[in-house]
Amino acid sequence: MDGVSFSIPAASTFALVGESGSGKTTIGRLVARLETADSGRIVFDGVDWSSLSGAALRKKRRDLQIVFQDPQTSLNPRMRIGDQIAEPLVVHRRELAMGRREIAVRVGELLGEVGLDPSSARRFPAEFSGGQRQRIAIARALATRPKLVVCDEPVSALDASIAAQVVNLLLDLQRSLALSYLFISHDLALVGRIADSVAVVYLGRIVEQGRAADVIGRPLHPYTAALISAVPDETAGPRLILGAEPSARGPSGGCAFAPRCPIVRPRCREERPPFIEVEAGHAAACFFPGELRLPGTVPPRRSPDSGL
Repeated sequence: MDGVSFSIPAASTFALVGESGSGKTTIGRLVARLETADSGRIVFDGVDWSSLSGAALRKKRRDLQIVFQDPQTSLNPRMRIGDQIAEPLVVHRRELAMGRREIAVRVGELLGEVGLDPSSARRFPAEFSGGQRQRIAIARALATRPKLVVCDEPVSALDASIAAQVVNLLLDLQRSLALSYLFISHDLALVGRIADSVAVVYLGRIVEQGRAADVIGRPLHPYTAALISAVPDETAGPRLILGAEPSARGPSGGCAFAPRCPIVRPRCREERPPFIEVEAGHAAACFFPGELRLPGTVPPRRSPDSGL
C-alpha cells in the first residue's frame, strides 16, 4: 500500500473500487486486522486498532466484522449454520453476558433479520442456495452487533437478481442497525447505488476520492473514467481501452497509470502526480484531472486552492 488514507463516518458506506490486483482487498484485510501493516495507523472508534493484540484485540473484534466474497468457501460445510452464526457469540459470551439459551434465541433472531427461517439453523450450508449462504454469512458477521462491517466483493459470486436482493438486504440492515460499511468492489454501477463516498485504487494507491455522485458523475482521473466506461450501458458512448494489465511493480518513476493512460504526457512519465483536492471534497492524483471526459459527464469545478 502507498499512502492510503480515508475515514468512514458512522452509519455510512465507503467504497474501494479497482480492478483485480489493485490492492483494494488487501486494504480491507488490513482494516480487519487479517493482515498487519508495515507502517501507519488504523484508528477505529477512537482506538489505535493496529496497536492492539491478545485479549484487547479479541474484545475489540466484536465491533468490526467481515463478509467475504464467496460463502461457498467462507462457511464450514461440516458445521450446521446455527453453530456457525453462534461462534462469534460463544467467543464473546462473557462480554455479551449470554448463556446457551440466549445464544440460541439470538441465532434465530439473526436468521430472521437476513430473511431466513429460524428453523433452518440445524441445516448445513450445502442445503442452501448461493444467495442464502451469503445471507448466512451476513448473519454471522452481525452476531455481535458490530459498528463496522468490511464487505469484500460480497455479491460478485452471485447472479445479478440474487445480488440485487443481497444489496437491498445490506441497505436495510444499515438503516435499521446504523451500520458502517467498508464496501470493496470492482463494479462502479453497484458502488454508485450503495456508497456515500468512493476511493478508486490503482496499484495500492488511491488515485481518486470523493462523494460517490461526484466521482461517478464527473471523474477526474483517467483510470476512473475508464472503469466507468467499462460498465455495461446501452446508452453509453465508446468504451475506453486500458491496454495491458497493470504490473504489480509499476513503472520506476512518474505516474503508475502512465503506461495505460490515453491522455499521457511526457510529464506523467517523469513526475509522480500529487494527490490533491481539485474541487471541494473531490481529490485526484493526476496532472490533467477531468480532461478525459465521458458522454453525460461534466467538467470538474476547480477548487481555487488546487494549484492546477
